[in-house]
Amino acid sequence: MYARLPDSDGFVDHDGVKIHYEVYGSGGPTILLLPTWTIVHKRVWKLQIGFLARHFRVVVYDGPGNGRSDRPLTSEPYAQAAQVGYALAVLDATGTDRAVLVGLSRAVNWALELAAEHPDRVHGTITIGPSIALPPNAARSTLLDMDAPLPDLTPSAVPRLGSDPQRHWAKYNRAYWLNHYEDFAWFFFGQCFPERHSTKAIEDGVGWALETSGAVLVAESQAYRPDQATIEQWCRQVKSPLLAIHGTEDALAPLARSERLAELTGGTLAVLDGAGHIPNARDAVQVNELIAEFAGRFGRPEPRRTWPRWDRRGKRVLYLCSPIGLGHARRDLAIARQLQEQHPGVRVDWLTQHPVTRMLHDAGERVHPASRWLANESAHVESEAGEHDLHCFQALRDMDEILVNNFMVFRDVVSDERYDLVVGDEAWDVDHFLFENPELKRFAYAWMTDFVGFLPFPDGGEREALVAADHNAEMIAHVARFPRMRDRAVFVGDPDDIVDERFGADLPFIRDWTQANYTFSGYVAGFDPLSYPSPAADPDEKVCVVSVGGSGVGGDLVRRVIDAYPHAAHLVPGLRMVVVTGPRLDPAQFQVRPGLSVHGYLSDLPARLATADLAIVQGGLTTTMELTALGRPFIYVPLRHHFEQQFHVAHRLRRYGAGRRMDYADLEPEVLAEAIAAEIGRKVDYRPVPMDGARRAGALLAELL
Repeated sequence: MYARLPDSDGFVDHDGVKIHYEVYGSGGPTILLLPTWTIVHKRVWKLQIGFLARHFRVVVYDGPGNGRSDRPLTSEPYAQAAQVGYALAVLDATGTDRAVLVGLSRAVNWALELAAEHPDRVHGTITIGPSIALPPNAARSTLLDMDAPLPDLTPSAVPRLGSDPQRHWAKYNRAYWLNHYEDFAWFFFGQCFPERHSTKAIEDGVGWALETSGAVLVAESQAYRPDQATIEQWCRQVKSPLLAIHGTEDALAPLARSERLAELTGGTLAVLDGAGHIPNARDAVQVNELIAEFAGRFGRPEPRRTWPRWDRRGKRVLYLCSPIGLGHARRDLAIARQLQEQHPGVRVDWLTQHPVTRMLHDAGERVHPASRWLANESAHVESEAGEHDLHCFQALRDMDEILVNNFMVFRDVVSDERYDLVVGDEAWDVDHFLFENPELKRFAYAWMTDFVGFLPFPDGGEREALVAADHNAEMIAHVARFPRMRDRAVFVGDPDDIVDERFGADLPFIRDWTQANYTFSGYVAGFDPLSYPSPAADPDEKVCVVSVGGSGVGGDLVRRVIDAYPHAAHLVPGLRMVVVTGPRLDPAQFQVRPGLSVHGYLSDLPARLATADLAIVQGGLTTTMELTALGRPFIYVPLRHHFEQQFHVAHRLRRYGAGRRMDYADLEPEVLAEAIAAEIGRKVDYRPVPMDGARRAGALLAELL
């Protein structure tokens, strides 16, 4: 799912080649994100668009050969003159008089010609890892013979990411592209991303490469490109500002090339130490800031800012609450109120999304107005789900542009306003990118979670195990390098609630590492179970409450339960079923039967659960633990491929002896009806759930103010 959809899009036709463009935002000036080598398309800029479009007007387009543009198989449409022509045509079609140009790799060729030969259309130019005819050449260039016979480097003979990259650069070969294109793509993007933990960036690059073909790359490789003399001439002609961005570990374009480019143009050089060829993908926050700072000089002046003296600054907390399900909001609200009890007068602002914003508004809380700029994580999760199936870990990986967008919103908030404490309850974006950009931390920071460790599924094979372990290893390395980034890491639970698994082969055990790096609050309930009366014993009526949480993923489970209701009603005389679909599922889409009611969002859901004779829920931790604390019988059906529900939550519920687990595949109407009949009204004997978690968590946070 995109972090932001275009405000408009269209096509231009230049010399018979159709080019697709998109426009985002309306502020000034316009930033033109140029396409690069045809092996990728405009999605290479996905981590920039959401942030930049909030501050500027952004135009992006697919070059010929990929994306939604044409894929010619002759060389002329890929030549320098044609590439410059596409850029000018897009500027004209989008009503753009002048733009800030941003060119990555090969696009620097046409960016320089635009700045030199069409200065009236260019405010300034940003170059990233230029693949241009300026010396020095990359060390691997001496090995390239694009017309050599098919190299003896077939996929069956060597690994995709071999230990000898110089040898494998022989794959940069026309015959190899035609015969082993995908293998070349894996190798090439492995070289583009030398940074550790780049599995997602490499996968993205390969995916985009497979949207075109080796034949297109062959045609593009035969097109005219400007030589060194021409490049140097353009550099000397450029009079507008230029910023060159370059990673020290760029294996495709040497840093010395950008040093020479900055020297010839009188531009500025920003060196990213440790970065590779495509830093806008791996170091998006830093590149976004560099682009915004550069482009900002051509825009409107910033609005007035007020600086308060120390004694005018009341204590303020920014609370980040995960929007995937409403359980986080209930527990976070309980913690925030405990925090306010210990620090009367402290102001709590909430930066979060629908449906949490609705609940917080109802509770009289202050939702920060910047919340409207957050890309919706719940909607993304729903877009990734199948029939009661959510590959949670992969959904998180695919959410990268949403996470970057939302972190940049957070970054703007804490830059413009001053907070004493930031609390992130499974705010994955903020936690990850603060470790990646530690200089942005200027507040006390508390991280909260109820599970630790991404775990693969057996059917994901070797690749999933490798990627999950790599993700865990990156997190472990972050904490080891910057142990004081999290001023407090709070595990919502107890040490025994942690699964007895490793983070991955040759990585620590999750429980050992968590005990060494977290403080434990115990479970945090969003309400006091003792405040609800015990369910009345009514021999003439039994109530079953069905709740599927705050996301829209639970629709399939609701349908299965509704289908089972007639069978269950036959087995349980007086059965009444109350189905709560939550705020993101329309209750009107479900069939209502006599004795069965369907509701959307219910603010009194905990009270309904407290008085139910039985509950049927998904495998989310909050709802299942609330039912455990209430001592109510329940059936839970974990989402398939949801590692947290399948492993972490199931482990905790086994510890408490709580609930009856059922698999979605087994939910035939008759089977589910029999389970309802067996469980409804059953006397349970769960392990007691301590009810002081909110107080303990609030006290841990209060120490940071």
